[in-house]
Amino acid sequence: MKHHTIPRIVTKLIIPLILLFGLYIQFHGDYSAGGGFQAGVIIASGFILYNIIFGLEVGLSILSINMTKNLMAIGILLYIAVGFMGIIQGLNFLEYNALLDSSKQGQLLGIFLVELGVGLTVSNVMILIFYSFNNLGGKL
Repeated sequence: MKHHTIPRIVTKLIIPLILLFGLYIQFHGDYSAGGGFQAGVIIASGFILYNIIFGLEVGLSILSINMTKNLMAIGILLYIAVGFMGIIQGLNFLEYNALLDSSKQGQLLGIFLVELGVGLTVSNVMILIFYSFNNLGGKL
C-alpha cells in the first residue's frame, strides 16, 4: 500500500479518532455501556488498520511482539492484583471495598482498574492474533 496515497491520508486522519473513541469507551465503561473488552477491540482495530496500510515493519517498529506480550501480561497482572487485594484483607476475590475506605469509591476504583486490565489484555491479544495471521508465528 506504499503507493496508495488516499488510503494512507485517510488512515492518518482516522486512527487518532479510533484510538480516542477506544479510550472514551475504556474510561466511561464503569458509568455506561462499554468497558475493557470493547475498548480493547477498538484500540486493536486502529493498530491493525495502521499495520495494514503502512506495513508490518512499520507497525512492529511502533509496537514489537515482545512489548505486546508484556502489555498483555501487565493487564492480566493488574486484574489479578485487584482481585487479591480483597483476599489479602480477608475478603472475597475482587471485593472492591478492600481498595479504599469508602465503599462507593472502592467500587469505582476497582471497576476502573479491572476494566483497564481487561482492555490492555484484549487489545494486545487481538494484535498478537493479527501478527500470527501474518506468518509471524515463529517469532511469537
